[in-house]
Amino acid sequence: MGRIVVFVNLTLDGVMQGPGRPDEDRRGGFEYGGWATPYADPVLGKAAGESMATTGALLFGRRTYEDFYSVWPNRTDNPFTAVLNNTQKYVASTTLKEPLAWSNSTLLKGDAAEAVARLKKQPGKDVVILGSGELVRSLIQHNLVDEYMLLIHPLILGSGGRLFTDGGTFAALRLVNTQTTTTGVVIVTYQPVEPTAGKTA
Repeated sequence: MGRIVVFVNLTLDGVMQGPGRPDEDRRGGFEYGGWATPYADPVLGKAAGESMATTGALLFGRRTYEDFYSVWPNRTDNPFTAVLNNTQKYVASTTLKEPLAWSNSTLLKGDAAEAVARLKKQPGKDVVILGSGELVRSLIQHNLVDEYMLLIHPLILGSGGRLFTDGGTFAALRLVNTQTTTTGVVIVTYQPVEPTAGKTA
């Protein structure tokens, strides 16, 4: 069976919105787009490369998929371009229609959680979710996430879309790996475990 792995950039206060570019995601009047860029480090590139090495497919929500497609297919200055183009991509969306524009892209049919549960039953490598906060939160509710790789940046933005929101699902996690970059980013890998305390009936 494949695993569902969440790979996401976060600030210390949990914001995941618009890490890459100033114009990436201005929803809600967000003014801090591109906040992750100053913290680039070879360790981050290595972590991404190692994650891709065990990746059999990528999984996106609609908005993240469209944003990636607007940037990556035409970049010739980055080794990840070919990897992203050639990797199987699944998209959870109720508004997009097939055929999807980006090569090797498949639209998931029906309910996203049910479709992802079917993906997990297929043999193969990991299915990695990049960004896609709304999709991740819906999968957490159905206990479908097997691992979180969180790139936590030394920033407190005070506003912006967060990965874990109020009213979300309770989850207990086990730390399985940690790395620190020269720019102060902490890369932590967690896996869910059965909770032993803190959960109320």
